[in-house]
Amino acid sequence: CERFLSDGCFCLMPVVRAFPVLSFNYDHVRKPFEISLWILLALLMKLGFHIIPTVSNVVPESCLLIFVGLLVGGFIKAIGEEAPILDSKLFFLYLLPPIILDAGYFLPIRAFTENMGTILVFAVVGTLWNAFFIGGTMYGVCQIRGAELASVDLLSCLLFGSIISAVDPVAVLAVFEEIHINELLHILVFGESLLNDAVTVVLYHLFEEFSHAGTVTVVDALLGVVCFFVVSLGGILVGAIYGLLGAFTSRFTSHTRVIEPLFVFLYSYMAYLSAEVFHLSGIMSLIACGVMMRPYVEANISHKSYTTVKYFLKMWSSVSETLIFIFLGVSTVAGPHAWNWTFVISTVILCLVSRVLGVLGLTYIINKFRIVKLTPKDQFIVAYGGLRGAIAFSLGFLLTNSKMKYMFLTAIITVIFFTVYVQGMTIRPLVELLAVKRKKENKGSINEEIHTQFLDHLLTGIECICGHYGHHHWKDKLNRFNKTYVKKWLIAGERSTEPQLISFYNKMEMKQAMMLVESGNAAKLPTIVSSVSMQRRAIPSISKSREEEIRKILRGNLQKTRQRLRSYSRHDLFIDPFEDNVSEVRFRRQRVEMERRMSHYLTVPANRQETTPVRKLL
Repeated sequence: CERFLSDGCFCLMPVVRAFPVLSFNYDHVRKPFEISLWILLALLMKLGFHIIPTVSNVVPESCLLIFVGLLVGGFIKAIGEEAPILDSKLFFLYLLPPIILDAGYFLPIRAFTENMGTILVFAVVGTLWNAFFIGGTMYGVCQIRGAELASVDLLSCLLFGSIISAVDPVAVLAVFEEIHINELLHILVFGESLLNDAVTVVLYHLFEEFSHAGTVTVVDALLGVVCFFVVSLGGILVGAIYGLLGAFTSRFTSHTRVIEPLFVFLYSYMAYLSAEVFHLSGIMSLIACGVMMRPYVEANISHKSYTTVKYFLKMWSSVSETLIFIFLGVSTVAGPHAWNWTFVISTVILCLVSRVLGVLGLTYIINKFRIVKLTPKDQFIVAYGGLRGAIAFSLGFLLTNSKMKYMFLTAIITVIFFTVYVQGMTIRPLVELLAVKRKKENKGSINEEIHTQFLDHLLTGIECICGHYGHHHWKDKLNRFNKTYVKKWLIAGERSTEPQLISFYNKMEMKQAMMLVESGNAAKLPTIVSSVSMQRRAIPSISKSREEEIRKILRGNLQKTRQRLRSYSRHDLFIDPFEDNVSEVRFRRQRVEMERRMSHYLTVPANRQETTPVRKLL
């Protein structure tokens, strides 16, 4: 402020303001605050869904979350705010990777590899059939005069068919995990939804380029076929490289256990981003990275790190899945939409027809080569489980033609709602009505592992004798190569030479201990652990170094089987002195047992001379 002095001059005096006790600046924290609110809303919805069992037994979780998204989107639109939309960048770069990594890291390898041929046929041939059948038939529908769709050309219809043809892994996981379908059907539908990503990406980019160019040549079609192999195999190669790097890095983390889970997450996410940089299949890259990394990383990291990896993946994939379905509901309300009854109804009907025809036709061919045939019930569940989801919506969101884009998005949202609500809500009672086999909880045992390995070796030997190098032969070759070369480089210490049964037993013990701790029965833990652990606990005076030395000696000697049998010859019969000693020991035990039994019937102890006839009789 200004102050007038006596000499006619002005003096500037500073304004003294009170110190603000409380201030408000929402814009400073708006973005992270709203992200936290969305995640909190997703968690509360998930919590409420599982608290009310009557709702969870009838309505799938994905249906309820989409409904909540519709309510939230309607509320945001009612107050005049702009609703957030599930754009492609948010979905493909942040929400989808945790779900795919969780699915790939814990993928049942045995069931997946045994059904690899069937999965590839459904994923590649089935997706191509759906894309061309839907696209070609929709072009015929658009030529109807009363449909007002004459502006939609053939390439645009094929582009739409490539978007809507693929089965969505997020929707399949959300529904199939709730109905607990058997492992075969689950791996067929879910494996198809994972591997059809390469076909969808190639077809989408191919028809998008063709629709802008307006012409298609034979060379372009051949380049599209080459592009499919580059996208799929390139994504697998990128994921395998990052998986090997992650496994090799975990070799040297024994002194810094805290950062072990971060390597798993970062290498996996880098594999996904690196594949997306070159427009390769990021989903296949993430799956390959998780499958390649897991057996070696679990052998190197600590049990606490393994628990962290497991629960963080489960937690983040669950949060991402919840946010995806909520954002689908919000985006539906946000719009804009271009509704055309003919186009929308035709899309829903053609999606169902193409799925049924594709599954029936391909299964007819597949069953000629499968030992375990797919029954009509299995075929129905596979066809009925072809759900669409957020991947189709995000691909449609990337389109540039505004009029056609909004009409395509409206049809895609309708198909998503139909498959998630109608098929998702009715698949559980249909499974019960058809008496489809459910998933059995298998805890695993050493006995089962021994018989599984025995059958694998037996089938490998049969294939070698027959001169047919099939699945078991190449699996055995890969296991030998892995044990001889790869494990020595990627697994630290003696775990690299540890037999498979010993490794399986260690995993079983650790899993059982973790289950007991989680259930709150940790007090029962000492009574269930192995006898070796009890003996170790009974001798507290032994130092840790001496204890580890004893364990190494026992592990090195108890696993070596004693070679008692010589090479067989039908001309000579060798006498094994070890077998003679065993026979003598067995004879002495039988004699002592006979004397003990005879003492119950005789009033006087039997003389030693009376044992001679007994020995002769034996």
